[in-house]
Amino acid sequence: MSTVSIIYNERKANKKGEVPIWLRIIKDRKTKYIALGIRVTRDQWNFDDNKVRKSHPHYKILNKTIAEKVAKAEGITYEMENDITRYTTSGKIKDSLLGRSSESFLKYADKFISKLSKTDRVGNYYKYVGVIKKLRKYLKGKDLAFCEITVSFLKDYEQHLSEELKNHPNTIHSNLKTIRKLMNDAVREDIVPIDKNPFYKYKLKLVKTERHYISEEEIKIIENKVITDSPRVKVARDMFIFACYAGGMRISDVLRLKWENYDGERIVMKTKKTSDILSIKVPNKAKAIMESYFTDKSKSDHFVFPVMKNDVDYSEPKKLYDSLATAKSIVNTDLEKLEKMCELNLNLHFHLSRHSFAVIALKKGMRIEYLSKILTHSDIKTTQVYAKIVSSELDKAMDIFND
Repeated sequence: MSTVSIIYNERKANKKGEVPIWLRIIKDRKTKYIALGIRVTRDQWNFDDNKVRKSHPHYKILNKTIAEKVAKAEGITYEMENDITRYTTSGKIKDSLLGRSSESFLKYADKFISKLSKTDRVGNYYKYVGVIKKLRKYLKGKDLAFCEITVSFLKDYEQHLSEELKNHPNTIHSNLKTIRKLMNDAVREDIVPIDKNPFYKYKLKLVKTERHYISEEEIKIIENKVITDSPRVKVARDMFIFACYAGGMRISDVLRLKWENYDGERIVMKTKKTSDILSIKVPNKAKAIMESYFTDKSKSDHFVFPVMKNDVDYSEPKKLYDSLATAKSIVNTDLEKLEKMCELNLNLHFHLSRHSFAVIALKKGMRIEYLSKILTHSDIKTTQVYAKIVSSELDKAMDIFND
């Protein structure tokens, strides 16, 4: 149940001793206040009846205004609490009284996306835009209220993503996780009551994917391949091998690597994905690949690998994001060509270098907490996936005794 009452807030008295009259709304122990635009002195207020005394020259008008506001609040409260298709919070009652609406999930999402567009989190911005665009297409132009996001709705939407759009289970997980994030934000902002959040009952499904990697022997084949007629493929190959040795650096960081990030022994730079500071000692083979690209024309603010352009200003986040996306596509296309040149069947793409480094590092005895730090994983559980791969290989090795 909700309660509506009038509050004489003496803590907000002005220099003339005039005190504001507020409407107080309490629902589920959450309180909201609305200033009525009325101020009276202490001797003009009747504390027993919560009314303006007759000594005030405009007491009739003021008391009528107060009564109307209380009646309106009580009416809205009654209507909202008796509508089974909606749920009520003190914030919602306040919004309704003030003519505001926080009912629409889509409007809430649009507001969040608008704020996100003003940050440098371009990847997140595109992700949210894509998720909400897909949701809008499913709704066919209809709005979506928070109260309509139920377990039943989520099941139907998941089925649509799976059967109609043929989305992979992990793509569905990513879409619903984005919706869940917005719903959780709305709960924290008192827009949605915690017990009305369907994600407390609806569990997202994530399919564990196998981490593919290539062996040291296969890395050697790629590394030793002589490439004379395709400079772009050679650069892609060098970047890939470099990452295999240099801590499994992500492609976005290898593309952004500049000479100023390298002191002859270490690479120190902020990673693109996590904004962590990467600081690693460069092994000799990776060092040799890097330094083969250094010329007398190289400057400290030049990129090590000639994919991104030195004369382009990438300070605008969206431009950097789009340029990196294009560069990644080019490098991975060239790695596909490289795979054919080497007559391998590896489904070669850049991220294999990261997985391969991790598996090889563990095989060589690197402690898993060190590997986790090098890979800039926020949770060592992510790194432990590679330890399971190594353990699995050891199990297979022991099968020779079953022959």
